[in-house]
Amino acid sequence: MQCGLSWDLMLKKRAIFRVCFDNFEYDIIAKYDETDIERILNTEGMIRSPRKIKAVINNAQCYQRVREEFGSFCDYIWAFSGGKTILYQGHATGPIPVSNGLSEKISSDLKKRGFKYVGPVTIYSHLQACGIINDHDKDCPCWQKIVSEYPTVTKRRDHEVK
Repeated sequence: MQCGLSWDLMLKKRAIFRVCFDNFEYDIIAKYDETDIERILNTEGMIRSPRKIKAVINNAQCYQRVREEFGSFCDYIWAFSGGKTILYQGHATGPIPVSNGLSEKISSDLKKRGFKYVGPVTIYSHLQACGIINDHDKDCPCWQKIVSEYPTVTKRRDHEVK
């Protein structure tokens, strides 16, 4: 839903999204039909983009297929980092990119699997949010917790093969 819109707007509409999309239960969303699309489009305060709503439904169906193939989406996504949190040299002390080779690689793979609206910037944000990439500042307690409690690998900045 965020594509072309601000993250701030998405955060403000999070409660509406939860209601419209059954608390993000992808097995329920994957079964949505035209009636559900109309219901969502007619919800007060909802983003009225049929393409984005259909993409959410499509992505829920794609998510199910990934889960069937890999056991879980978690196993699929963590396989790209060998199950380790990535620490990029320089990210904890300097500018952080909005995407990189890894996010481009995953984005491309997801698109081949039929996902929509999963560009490298969105994927990079997801990799940060789920802990695959640790871009916390070294002074942040989260950085130290991750480094001391979980397996990590240090890589040169943006050194993945695309």
